[in-house]
Amino acid sequence: MQDFSREFIEFALDREVLRFGEFRTKAGRLSPYFFNAGLFNDGESLGRLGEFYAKAILASKIGFDMLFGPAYKGIPLAAATSIALASQGANRPFCFNRKEAKDHGEGGSTVGAPLKGRVLIIDDVISAGTSVRESVEIIKDAGAEPCCVAIALDRMERGLTEKSAAEEVESAHGIPVLSIASLDDLLAYLDRKEGMAENLRNVRNYRDQYGVDSYAR
Repeated sequence: MQDFSREFIEFALDREVLRFGEFRTKAGRLSPYFFNAGLFNDGESLGRLGEFYAKAILASKIGFDMLFGPAYKGIPLAAATSIALASQGANRPFCFNRKEAKDHGEGGSTVGAPLKGRVLIIDDVISAGTSVRESVEIIKDAGAEPCCVAIALDRMERGLTEKSAAEEVESAHGIPVLSIASLDDLLAYLDRKEGMAENLRNVRNYRDQYGVDSYAR
């Protein structure tokens, strides 16, 4: 586990963005943990989140020219990550889409820098992959190249097939998915943390029922 992955899990727990209990997922599964990136909702927490994204992106050594944040959750994520990258000597432009195209003023369906070159998509999590699919279409329609998707947490559980949702995105669009932390990282963290035995057992059981095999991230 990368240091930033462990630090991110601790930060998410401290902010109660990552919680344990019983939560119904969109897929109808009863999950023992819940992650809601929307709760990074003040300047300090959003700034730190951007720093974690930047660290994960730079650690991956993926080549990219700009960031794209799908509306709506991806908009602050892309902005915060762009700021964090600039502070680490990797200044990149960013862009986001409108839900409805604007027909006055500057017009268009995107805001920010023009979409061009290799574009890295920033999102919180991947569930059905709808947001990524729409982002890929927007980027390609502009003549640019989607090169990667960066997410906060990879739950590493089955999507619509026996593959994980992230693996399905990789297969469908031919681009890698990288994450700040994964379910493997969460399990490793719980295994080393005192007082987390019950949560570790519950998450392991959930992984056994709905998870995929570990894979490199």
